[in-house]
Amino acid sequence: MKKRVLVIDVGGTSLKISLGSRGRLIQVPSGRTMTPAQMVARVRAAVAGRPYDVVSIGYPGPVKNGKPAQEPRNLGRGWLRFDFRKAFGRPVRMMNDAAMQALGNYTGGRLLFLGLGTGLGSALVADGVVVPLEIAHMPYRNSRTYEDYVGVRGYRQLGLTRWTAHVWRIIEILRVGLQVDTVVVGGGRAARLRNFPPGVRRSGNEMAALGGVRLWQARP
Repeated sequence: MKKRVLVIDVGGTSLKISLGSRGRLIQVPSGRTMTPAQMVARVRAAVAGRPYDVVSIGYPGPVKNGKPAQEPRNLGRGWLRFDFRKAFGRPVRMMNDAAMQALGNYTGGRLLFLGLGTGLGSALVADGVVVPLEIAHMPYRNSRTYEDYVGVRGYRQLGLTRWTAHVWRIIEILRVGLQVDTVVVGGGRAARLRNFPPGVRRSGNEMAALGGVRLWQARP
């Protein structure tokens, strides 16, 4: 019997929730003080009365052995020791949120996903293998990080034109360094971009839903 997958893409501004890869996307506010218990309560309220068998969570930070490896930078605390399976009453699989987006967008070869949201998410899929990355806090220029320039703070400080120039420059650096065939850009700020270079395309939040479903298809 096919599993009904509840997919949760956890962001610093909102939760993107869907039931299956074709389910209607539900957005619920998150915020810098949201705890995992609050996240679960908001998700369960948003899907009340709708059945699901398993849960996929895209987490905004490193994930090891299916659990958060660090507290998130743009949310509340308490994520490391939280029992998600117990809270939902269903089996749960978790991966980095950018990795889940990358998995949803993957069609072959080497693909780099960059999530331009509250921060900067990144993941590589190389010949079918998903490799979460942590590029956001690496040094970029002027003693500041990649995220400082292309995350939400950079967007607000630089303005659209200068922010866009840094996005394209960073994409070119990473595309050459990681030798990728395709770069996919998602997240809330991706909608501001125009005139995409060859080999670069935009992705919508719905691809995280597909990635969340594929997370259960990839393993028994």
